[in-house]
Amino acid sequence: MLMNSVTFEGRPPIESYGGGGFRIGGAVWSGAVLILPDRIGPWAAATPLSPACFAEVVAAARAVDILLVGVGPEIAPLPRAVREALDAAGLGYDAMATPAACRTFNVLLAEERRVAAALLPV
Repeated sequence: MLMNSVTFEGRPPIESYGGGGFRIGGAVWSGAVLILPDRIGPWAAATPLSPACFAEVVAAARAVDILLVGVGPEIAPLPRAVREALDAAGLGYDAMATPAACRTFNVLLAEERRVAAALLPV
């Protein structure tokens, strides 16, 4: 799905998602992607999600106000062990369907919030 065009200062927005990947700031990413304040890259997400999947996010916790977790095409809760690890790191987080996470990421980015995203493809 193509997202509406908005001008962002600084960090690149998610321009589109679908077909198993994402377009972020003009770059195409296949598979799961991790967007942190200082970098964008592949996300080594396991099924089911585990605390180890979020190690990079936990390491960047001081630079993140909220983590959006796109769990795929349908909303699903994060496993308890993941929630506990994110809570222990002091991270605010919200799990939602990946399309909603992409849209929410752009809204928070436009508000200049310190947002990160861990996104499973749809």
